[in-house]
Amino acid sequence: MNLEIGVFLKNIKDSVLKQEFADIGMLKTFKKGDIIVQDGSYIKSIPIILKGSLRVVQEDDAGREFLLYYLQEGESCIMSILGSLNHETSKVKVIVEKDTDLMMIPLENAAIWIKKYPAWTEYIFKLYQKRFEELLSIVKRVSSKHLDEQLWDLLTLKANLGNTKTIQITHQQLADELGTVRVVISRLLKEMENKGQIALSRNRIKIISA
Repeated sequence: MNLEIGVFLKNIKDSVLKQEFADIGMLKTFKKGDIIVQDGSYIKSIPIILKGSLRVVQEDDAGREFLLYYLQEGESCIMSILGSLNHETSKVKVIVEKDTDLMMIPLENAAIWIKKYPAWTEYIFKLYQKRFEELLSIVKRVSSKHLDEQLWDLLTLKANLGNTKTIQITHQQLADELGTVRVVISRLLKEMENKGQIALSRNRIKIISA
């Protein structure tokens, strides 16, 4: 395996840990829409993003998905890590946002590395801190912003993640991520289009003004 592949590997300072990643890590490629971790399933390996992005959601009893956060290059899902280390089933679903290359680390190795490599432990703590701050930001956003502002924030976030002005997504998907209904999202999107902020087409939204 090329040791220079991926943001995470480039930032590893411990050469021994870096070599273990090269020897043990398994490279896998997933397409947009693939499910990496299923809600309620046991996790056998830890995914670290080398390229692409993932969406982490939580389902309610009715099967609706609520967006928690996105994962980008060099990151992993702290919810999955903590659940797997405690031998618990996953409380979240992890979905591929765009085509993604992952390095899969077997669970047994990830657990051993916590005691063996301070760099790995530090990585996990940094993930935990970042996700905690993002969840606090979500709570603040939901409590202080109107739905149209939340929708605009989500659209611009998706555009930035994909490095594109055109987002491929349905109105229903946006409604699910924001915890509302499709008809409300469709109305808000139409209002944004009338204001010249976006252009709508079938399952596509183009951002015109940022």
